[in-house]
Amino acid sequence: MNSPLPPLPPVPGVDESDALPGGRGMLETLTDEHRAIEDLYARLAAAVDERDMASLTSVLTATLTRHLSAEEQYLFPAVAAALTDGAHRAEAEVEADVALLHALRELESGPASDRGGIDQVGESLRGHVRRCEGELFPGLRATLSDADLIRLGNRVEIAEDAAPTRPHPATPTTPPWNKVVEPAVGVVDKVRDVFTGRHTRA
Repeated sequence: MNSPLPPLPPVPGVDESDALPGGRGMLETLTDEHRAIEDLYARLAAAVDERDMASLTSVLTATLTRHLSAEEQYLFPAVAAALTDGAHRAEAEVEADVALLHALRELESGPASDRGGIDQVGESLRGHVRRCEGELFPGLRATLSDADLIRLGNRVEIAEDAAPTRPHPATPTTPPWNKVVEPAVGVVDKVRDVFTGRHTRA
């Protein structure tokens, strides 16, 4: 089954019937990001110095916010289009994302040593990873072509580069509006990060 994406432009002199686009598949990209985010969370949960905790909280928040933004733009629409009961499952994941963004915003705005907030984010993160890798990814892997997954992977990477670095749970969460609003909000976030010296990458 093809994903709901426009076709790639033709390459002159190349028979694209058997050709794969360049890049990594979306599922591999998102799985690797899950591992990196889990590692960031583990470092935050184990930290004791408040300065380290504050820095790790900012990096985790920015990394996870970018990740969720890209999933809402490309993973969940693919789930809605390709999987049985996909629209309902995608809607449920978006609702879970909004709750996680609220938790991230409260965590970063509160004291660095807020163990309750850290635990809440960890619980939501584990649920997110479990549902994606245990339920959604296998279905997409069985349904979508390698070419579609690579095309989606390329778009995920582009979306993350332009995504917000701060939680904005009230912004649109579904296409087409999130693809318009998220990059604009991302520009504002990046300017704020520069002026405040906020760390957003490990």
